[in-house]
Amino acid sequence: MIQIQHLYKSFEDREVLKDINATFKDGEINLIIGQSGSGKTVLMKNIVGLLTPTSGSILYDDRDFVSLSKKEKIKLRREMGMIFQSAALFDSLSVLENVMFPLNMFSYDCYEDRKKRALDCLARVNLVGAENKFPGEISGGMQKRVAIARAIVLEPKYLFCDEPNSGLDPKTSIVIDELISGITHEDNITTIVNTHDMNSVMGIGENITFICEGRAEWQGSNKEIMDASNQKLDDFIFSSDILRQAKELHDQQKGIKV
Repeated sequence: MIQIQHLYKSFEDREVLKDINATFKDGEINLIIGQSGSGKTVLMKNIVGLLTPTSGSILYDDRDFVSLSKKEKIKLRREMGMIFQSAALFDSLSVLENVMFPLNMFSYDCYEDRKKRALDCLARVNLVGAENKFPGEISGGMQKRVAIARAIVLEPKYLFCDEPNSGLDPKTSIVIDELISGITHEDNITTIVNTHDMNSVMGIGENITFICEGRAEWQGSNKEIMDASNQKLDDFIFSSDILRQAKELHDQQKGIKV
């Protein structure tokens, strides 16, 4: 579990995050959502240590990441997996070599054991037989699946996904969502996904934190989102005609005047 307590982040005289409090649970898909410029990307960067908060705490199972020593932070980072928005694969390395990269950096296992672990992870994301291809030879959706395999190859306790469906068609996005969800539940990982994809929100959002103007305005599940009495959340979630109509139908069925 990751807990954020009274987190603030300022850049010179501009306060971007304002007293953020949120809990991200084990074995669940934890989403951070919000409009562009709301502060959700800055929040994610603070959580993974790419930025240092102005004040506040980031607790990884009661370990305050902010106050850890450099050596302790490096050790904790080995428990993290990261899926970047662009997949961030090495073009000069094969699919197998990309997945093996973290193992080559941090594992003391022999080559054959590292290779077996990487192939097992590729099998989990349905990429058996693609290990000898290069990133330029596979589709964007396949590249994202390679990125997932690489992110889980060190068996992380914490998995971070930055806009994992960016640039993908709706069908492929569902495949990526289902893979991330399945791995999270099977391995009991604390997974945090930074997204603006409403299909992800309604499909896999078990624990959602809505950020608006640097504040955590609401936290709940996709099952609770229809009944959330938060106007800012409603304006963000139900901005499209289809979702707004679904919201109105839901309210009518419950006897709520719209």
